[in-house]
Amino acid sequence: MKFEEIISNLTSKFGEEFIVALHENASPKCIEINANGLVEAMQYLHGTEKLYFDSLSCITGLDNGVEAGTMEVIYNLYSIPYGHHLMIKVKLGREQPTVDSLTSIWKTADWQEREVFDLYGVHFENHPDLRRILLPADWEGFPLRKDYEHQTYYRGIKVAE
Repeated sequence: MKFEEIISNLTSKFGEEFIVALHENASPKCIEINANGLVEAMQYLHGTEKLYFDSLSCITGLDNGVEAGTMEVIYNLYSIPYGHHLMIKVKLGREQPTVDSLTSIWKTADWQEREVFDLYGVHFENHPDLRRILLPADWEGFPLRKDYEHQTYYRGIKVAE
């Protein structure tokens, strides 16, 4: 299915205002949507026969910096039977970045959301077990945020200069 057909399907279902921006030079091509419609959109992309994005390949966080005041969560989708790819992106406020979990749609979202939480501090509402996955539970801060300050010591061991 072509990118234009996916856009047409989404706007037919949710309306023109549903799509915030298109990023056609991204690879795969990207549709930015409002975060409050994320679960409904992803259920549609997963459950609609002609789309059937059955694989959530990757979830990525992105910190746009303190000046921009936003963070992004980026989802890479793939349809195994149809061979089409799609990226969905949502922007969140940087102070308390929160978005709904997709674990009810794709089980792979479980660990991927935990990784984004661990490294960026994005909170995934309704996640069944949102806790750190890469760093110790008592680690301070979120290392991939642009304003992260490294701890000098962790449990009495020097970790940064």
